[in-house]
Amino acid sequence: MLEIRNAKLSDLEKIAKLESLCFSPAEAADRESLKQRLEVYPNHFWLLWRDGELVSMVNGMVSNEIELLDAFYTDATLHDESGDWQMLFGVETDPQFRQRGYASILMKEAIKDCVNDSRKGIILNCKDQYIPFYEKLGFTNRGVAKSVHGGEKWNIMELNLEDEI
Repeated sequence: MLEIRNAKLSDLEKIAKLESLCFSPAEAADRESLKQRLEVYPNHFWLLWRDGELVSMVNGMVSNEIELLDAFYTDATLHDESGDWQMLFGVETDPQFRQRGYASILMKEAIKDCVNDSRKGIILNCKDQYIPFYEKLGFTNRGVAKSVHGGEKWNIMELNLEDEI
């Protein structure tokens, strides 16, 4: 049985576990950062549960910036609920549940919510190997990001929703 819902602070431990499974230690948000995010914008965490187990998550914050800044990862107070752009920090699926479409299901839910909230679009940074996944969802690659998060090279992916509103 699948359930999709927004996060609650009580989900923190399971969210932190999934984050650590999906990102390197340099990239993963620590428990305290995740807690701060959940306290400020839990409605920007989309969670997919399978038989009561958290298997996939999409999360981020909202801003008027047109690029995902490294400062967003560590400062939840930069969230602006009335902002134009949904920034996504992570699109994560537990490794044992990958290749089943769960991330796509959650991304479509996040996109729908962004359209309903009249956002201009969604911006995320991804590694080269994930570009095709996001392009299938309608994202455009805007090139290499300024971000140095986790010491990695990131690509800016943008989904413009203005035509959907």
